[in-house]
Amino acid sequence: MSLRLIAAALLFIASTAHASGPDPDAAPLAQRLQAIDTDPARNAHAAYERLQARQAVQALESAKRKQRPMALRIARIRVETAEIASATEARRAELQRLETERSELLVEASRRDAERARAEAERVRLEAKIQAEEAARLREAIAAEARSREEAEGLLDTVAGSEAEKLRQAREREAELARREAELMGTAAPPKPKPAPKPRPKPKAKPKPPAR
Repeated sequence: MSLRLIAAALLFIASTAHASGPDPDAAPLAQRLQAIDTDPARNAHAAYERLQARQAVQALESAKRKQRPMALRIARIRVETAEIASATEARRAELQRLETERSELLVEASRRDAERARAEAERVRLEAKIQAEEAARLREAIAAEARSREEAEGLLDTVAGSEAEKLRQAREREAELARREAELMGTAAPPKPKPAPKPRPKPKAKPKPPAR
């Protein structure tokens, strides 16, 4: 029931996307999610991670200019997580199918008569060896993808913490500037009056020349 609800939510989000034209940042991410939806090997897996990725892409489309860098980082990480999770679960299902098929082949070989069993056992042994090698490769791929997913989640936490610290520091600087401005406005002295101009001294009279 929960998977049906998540699938319905995915369809609802996809149907309510912005109709004002494709977002140059969100459109490629939405295409990557659409590739998962159209892949029959992956579209039945990682429904929760895909829902988170679609919500992140939708948040990117509606983000304001200052919020877009952070929203873009989160959307990219969420989409990558959805890709890794869907691929991992698909490989797990394939691994289970291979192991079940191998068990059935071994049981079938044990039921055959001795002469046919020897030839069939050799064929089954070779086939089981190939499948075991494929299973080992899938296990390694699953482990690597799990590590990548953990690193992506760790990066998301680191980015969110860094952005929060920057926002806190910016608010502290704004508060400090406002405090200083208030102090300057409160302690500013009134302008001093200009001194009155001094009177110019009168020119001295020149002495008259003595009479000859």
